[in-house]
Amino acid sequence: MKNLSILGSTGSIGRNALEIVAMFPERFTVKALAAKDNISLLAGQVEKFSPDIAVVFDETRAVELKHLIPSGSRVEIMYGQDGYRTAATYDSVDMVVTAVVGAAGLIPTLAAIEAGKNIALANKETLVMAGEMVIKMAARNRVKIIPIDSEHSAIFQCIAGNRRQDLDKILLTASGGPFLNRPENEFVKIKPRDALNHPTWQMGKKVSIDSATLMNKGLEVIEAKCLFGISQEMIEVLIHPQSVIHSMVSFKDGAVMAQLGIPDMKGAIAYALSYPERLALEQPLPDFAGIGSLTFEQPDLNKFPCLDLAYQACQAGETLPAVLNAANEMAVQAFLKQRVPFVKIPEVIGKTMESHTVVTNPTFTDRWARKQARNLIDMT
Repeated sequence: MKNLSILGSTGSIGRNALEIVAMFPERFTVKALAAKDNISLLAGQVEKFSPDIAVVFDETRAVELKHLIPSGSRVEIMYGQDGYRTAATYDSVDMVVTAVVGAAGLIPTLAAIEAGKNIALANKETLVMAGEMVIKMAARNRVKIIPIDSEHSAIFQCIAGNRRQDLDKILLTASGGPFLNRPENEFVKIKPRDALNHPTWQMGKKVSIDSATLMNKGLEVIEAKCLFGISQEMIEVLIHPQSVIHSMVSFKDGAVMAQLGIPDMKGAIAYALSYPERLALEQPLPDFAGIGSLTFEQPDLNKFPCLDLAYQACQAGETLPAVLNAANEMAVQAFLKQRVPFVKIPEVIGKTMESHTVVTNPTFTDRWARKQARNLIDMT
């Protein structure tokens, strides 16, 4: 029996993780759940899975949650950073699923690693902001970090059983998002509802916008560099609209291994939760005959400059990836609120990066970059 803490339980990854727990009650129990502000859904999850701890964003939401939970429940309701830290380090937990969106996932993930908890990682910003520190801390505490992102899970699975020194290249696939075939001169007309309409994957708002700008793939490049201990030159991004090949790995003898499946996160999540075993999910296979062909193309960096900005941040290293991430979060939030147009997202990020002087503290860098990006947004 594996005891889980799920941070971000009301988001897409968290909900899918709980579906897997419900499918295999003899394999998993839930000890802690943490969410931001979807109180009604969290209350239902608490009732169904009976965790010891439930955490929300602030005290007001904690009071709301308390009113929604039956009086006989023994769950302890907590809130804020202290609550997230408690959920991430809870004694009886074996594995922490970090499915919090954005920079907010860094601190509880670090706390979980320091407490010796294995990590099922869906929060790519943790490695983008502080990858070297996270990897070193995990090694020091003998903690396994198993990726949940479909692309990194695919790479992890392809590498399994092979020697790392034989690795030649990682081929990260990208669907291309909803604007792959839209002319660049029409990007000025893009509205949030357009960008949220992803052709193959069902994701939260922030990740959906990142997919539309291809920033999501850029963050994954930085994450892959840290997670697999390779150089940026060994990572290539390929547009693959069918989303059947989740990523590929080539070896120095020319062999290429690919991990294929339907575009559904349950496979990657289940593999992280049960590694090195595989669970009988009874997922359907891709309809290969119906698909007919699998196609690939190079990403257009002029059309999708966010990916190029991520390449630059990855190459420079130090604290520039943290700046990229923070500025992107601010720009995406502003776009969703219709404060800036879609085409201004890379402009805000690029100008924030240009004005950055490298420092050593990723948390300080995050705060600085958010302030700088906010100023640029206010000037728009």
